[in-house]
Amino acid sequence: MQNWVMILLRTAVLFFVTLWIMRIIGERSVSRITPFKFVSYMVIAIIVSLISLGAITNIVFGFIALAVWIALSIALDYLSIKSKWVHDFINGRETILIKDGKIMENNLMHVRYSGEELLRELRSKNAFNLADVEFAVMESTGDINVLLKSDRKPITAKDLQRKVAPWSQPQTVILDGNILDDSLTDMGLDREWLKVQLSTSAVSLDNVFIGQVDSSGDLFIDLFDDSIEVAQPKVKEMLYASMSKVQADLLCFSLETEDMKTRRMYLNNANKLKKIMDKLEPYLLR
Repeated sequence: MQNWVMILLRTAVLFFVTLWIMRIIGERSVSRITPFKFVSYMVIAIIVSLISLGAITNIVFGFIALAVWIALSIALDYLSIKSKWVHDFINGRETILIKDGKIMENNLMHVRYSGEELLRELRSKNAFNLADVEFAVMESTGDINVLLKSDRKPITAKDLQRKVAPWSQPQTVILDGNILDDSLTDMGLDREWLKVQLSTSAVSLDNVFIGQVDSSGDLFIDLFDDSIEVAQPKVKEMLYASMSKVQADLLCFSLETEDMKTRRMYLNNANKLKKIMDKLEPYLLR
């Protein structure tokens, strides 16, 4: 058998073997792995390449070396889960770079970071002013996490003591002009509902690139033709506005009538509606 045929067959087989190996070792983003795991991946890739090109004359020895690297990688991962000491020994520990607003120069020297590099990493975390940083730590993956001082953090709904509706994962119901029935079913919707939404927005299905339904049931549409502006749904806002109008009308009626019994009825219903509006506000207005 000719050499190029052998290389072709070995490469094809090793392609699927490598895919299987990556599935066994685990799925992690390259930017999130530790230096040791990155080296392990590189060694496995080199061994596979050498076997594929026939640089390792004895293919059995090549697969033995490959199996040893895979087995050791999996074993160390398992031991790292069971033992913190093994985890720290293999992957390293986090390093505090800023504590209580003060830069730890010795730790900065330990990770071989200059002051300019530290400032650059802080800017990447939207911390442009060093005086705003309370705590910064370098993880074993090389990422730097930053904690701002309490008076510099963005205000949240909890800080304002306001209730907000919970979010859930949106579902893509249209992709490249095709309706995804499984996603519609997961949201408890059907094609008829989707057609009504598209008709209301005066949009053709063929012109829809992506359509997503959020947890509130609103449909977001992105078109192939970017020159067309699509009005985003305002169903929740319109519902809240209608309820506000009804509540205002009830208060107005209570002021116009002279019958005390009727006035109390209007006021009671207006107050009940107001309580309902207060409960629904986080869900309808956010």
